[in-house]
Amino acid sequence: MVNSLKFLLNAALFIMLSFSAHSQIISPPKWDIKLSDQPLIIGEEASITFQAQIPFNWYIYSNDFEDVGPIQISLSLDQANGITRKGDLVAINPKTKFDEVWDDNVKYFEREGNFKQVFTVTAEKVNIRGTLEYQMCSEITGQCILYEEEFTLTGTATEKKKVGTENPVVRQDDEEEVIIEPDTLAVQEDATHLREKAAPSHVETGEDAGSMFTFMLVAFLAGLAALLTPCVFPMIPMTVTFFTGRSNSRAQGIRNAFIYGFSIIAIYTIAGTLVAAIQGPEFANWLSTHWAPNVFFFLVFIFFGLAFLGMFELTLPSGLVNAVDAKADKGGLTGLFFMAFTLVLVSFSCTGPIVGSILIESAGGQLLKPILGMFAFSLAFAIPFTLFAIFPEWLNSLPKSGGWLNSVKVVLGFLELALAFKFLSIADQVYHWGILDRDIYIVIWIVIFAMLGFYLLGKIRLPHDSPMEKIGVPRLLLSMLTFVFVLYMVPGLWGAPLKSLSGYLPPMATHDFNLIKLIRESGGPAQSEGNQLDDRPKYADFLHLPHGIQGYFDYEQALAAARRADKPLFIDFTGHGCVNCREMEAKVWVETPVLSRLKEDFIVVALYIDERYELPESDWYTSQYDGKVKKTIGKQNADFQITRFNNNAQPYYVILDTNEELLVSPKAYDSNVQRFVDFLDSAKAAFQSGK
Repeated sequence: MVNSLKFLLNAALFIMLSFSAHSQIISPPKWDIKLSDQPLIIGEEASITFQAQIPFNWYIYSNDFEDVGPIQISLSLDQANGITRKGDLVAINPKTKFDEVWDDNVKYFEREGNFKQVFTVTAEKVNIRGTLEYQMCSEITGQCILYEEEFTLTGTATEKKKVGTENPVVRQDDEEEVIIEPDTLAVQEDATHLREKAAPSHVETGEDAGSMFTFMLVAFLAGLAALLTPCVFPMIPMTVTFFTGRSNSRAQGIRNAFIYGFSIIAIYTIAGTLVAAIQGPEFANWLSTHWAPNVFFFLVFIFFGLAFLGMFELTLPSGLVNAVDAKADKGGLTGLFFMAFTLVLVSFSCTGPIVGSILIESAGGQLLKPILGMFAFSLAFAIPFTLFAIFPEWLNSLPKSGGWLNSVKVVLGFLELALAFKFLSIADQVYHWGILDRDIYIVIWIVIFAMLGFYLLGKIRLPHDSPMEKIGVPRLLLSMLTFVFVLYMVPGLWGAPLKSLSGYLPPMATHDFNLIKLIRESGGPAQSEGNQLDDRPKYADFLHLPHGIQGYFDYEQALAAARRADKPLFIDFTGHGCVNCREMEAKVWVETPVLSRLKEDFIVVALYIDERYELPESDWYTSQYDGKVKKTIGKQNADFQITRFNNNAQPYYVILDTNEELLVSPKAYDSNVQRFVDFLDSAKAAFQSGK
């Protein structure tokens, strides 16, 4: 219920923000900045504490992880009278996660962030003026914003007093400290919101509807697959036998069948509830990033996979199964429940690996995910048994048990082996072991699925398989689909993106031999005429556009080029640490319909809002928005985005005509290729009609 309400709030927030994306300045967190509660003593240490109240569904990056891309929080002291700073700003208990986009661990705070800066008091009068710079991001809106928080603090310190003075507090070395409380602190906070960047990852917030529905669908299909395993399928005739003659009327028989089905669902769902009950956010962070659980899950999947392949059998103690079965013979509601319990226990050797896989996949601090996953699995598992209990005559239409059931089990074993490497890959990426790079991972999957294809063709025979003189058409078709999947993965060995598998593969940065990247860097195919520039772009020695796009990094220079070429100006407000900017470039811009339009039909300018290159003093100016002097490329670009378009989010795409008028409404993050093509085409049509 909690996650459902959270999702509805998230969806409403996303729709509202998307609707108003063309005119939106997002407010920063609320900060409480003060000197520590301890009195200030000259020569002693004290500290400044920073507490941020972070908006719902947003988070800010900490500063105690490797510089892998995101802007980390930093503190600069413009005035530090009466103190000497000791060390850097310290983050207090941040969360940690592995970010696949940045290919490393990142630390962050959500809802509330706490920091501390230690200093030594050196004079009686303490005057501090400083600025916090930090990045706030949201997975819901796909945005990140760079903020500055200015503050001033004042206080009065005292020296140690000798014995005999008033109000002794602490005796030390024949001296006593007389502590005078600091003056009332004046904290002046001036939050200057500058810019945004794209949000990374995979903060442990609520699951969105799409991913939850997909997870439940997979769990449901897993329940159907479990029905076809050798230890479950033969239980269907046993179920029919159990219900035959036990009911005095048709209505009672239907009632008993439904109670039986609901009992199966309840038993499995209770297991999911127990998993949900023991999970928490800290446990989820540890579970998703630490090597120990990921290697453990890897070994569990390998263990189950080998069991499915027939290397050994998984069985529960016979005494437990017999005791539960005896309870089922008593009849009544208790008997129905224990009959369902017997089914669950007897089928454990086949459903255990599948159920374990679902619970492992659902691990992550979610409240509803393991419950709904087990509900979906048990629903698919219970429906056939319930229907056969109601309509026992259907039993005659069932195919006979045989070797095909073991084939289903073996296929599931191959899938378990393939999925096992996802967990090993996570541990490998987090700890940089370098044992499972992207190309090695793809090779492993190619081998596993190729072996599966040969097994389906009857070329490989495993324990418990029946002799097979010929294969059926369904099995042949399944083997063909398997080999199609194998051939689809082969280009990935040379750097093909394999977008449909991007969620399972290690990041492209770990690929040792990326032929596509080498071709692109060496110039690739000849550039089209429409992609040539008539002057050298400013800052091109350290700023770049992706996919061979030739463009600019200075607005005025790009506008002049657009007027000369008589083309619309495509403005890309972006950032070095902008995850969604990189995702847009990798998933949308790279597509031929988009890339060809950007190269041929527009003059492109990328305005980096986090570029710290300081301009000559003659180019500095004071912003009308916040009254501050803008000295760097990034600050000027951010100020331009805010003052001109009333927005501070990245990625943010604006298309202007040569008179600097909007051709279409600006566009924020949107991974739908066709919508982006429509955005470009509508701008081009508006430009041509306005000539």
